[in-house]
Amino acid sequence: MAAGTLESLTIASPRPGFISAFAPMAAMAPISSTLACREPRLLSGFKGMKITKRASRESTLRVRNPLPGRRGTVVCEVPASTIEVPDVTKSTWQSLVLESDTPVLVEFWATWCGPCRVIQPVIGKISKAYEGKLKCYKLNTDENPDITAQYGIRSIPTMIFFRNGEKKDAVIGAVPESTLITCIERFL
Repeated sequence: MAAGTLESLTIASPRPGFISAFAPMAAMAPISSTLACREPRLLSGFKGMKITKRASRESTLRVRNPLPGRRGTVVCEVPASTIEVPDVTKSTWQSLVLESDTPVLVEFWATWCGPCRVIQPVIGKISKAYEGKLKCYKLNTDENPDITAQYGIRSIPTMIFFRNGEKKDAVIGAVPESTLITCIERFL
C-alpha cells in the first residue's frame, strides 16, 4: 500500500474511571491498548490505519498520549490503486488545456480542501475510464490565482469541462461519480 495523508484524527485515551461520552468503551479499548504497544499494530475498527513507533515523513499524524513516555504515530494508508491525476499550472495551461485536441476536465482544488480530497479518486477513476477520449488535470488554486480568477472560481472543488479550448460546463462540489459522467457524456 502507498501511504496518503490524514488531515486530522482524535483518539480518546481513557483513564481509569473515565468514560467518554463521544466514543463507546468497546471502540476505545483496542485503540488505547494499541497506543501502549511498542511495535506497529493495526487500529481495529479503522481500516487502512495503524500506529507505528517511527514516523513516515509523507503520511503521518502524530498523536500524543497524555501518559508520559507513550507516543505513537497514526498512519493512514491509501490503496496503491489510486490513480494520480496530473497537475496543470499557469505555464502549461495553454498547451495542455486550451490547445488540446480532446476534451479536458480540470479540477480546481487546494491542499487544505477536504471535499477536494474526496473527489480526487473519482477524477482519477474517470481519467482511466475515458482514457483517449478525455484528458483530466488538476489545478491548485493557491498556486495559480490568475487562472482561478480568470474562470471565476469561488468555491472548490470545481470541475470545468473544456472542448476546443472553450469552457463548456462546470460542476461545483464533491458530487457523485454519476453526476460527472452525465456531464462528460453530453460533450463527448
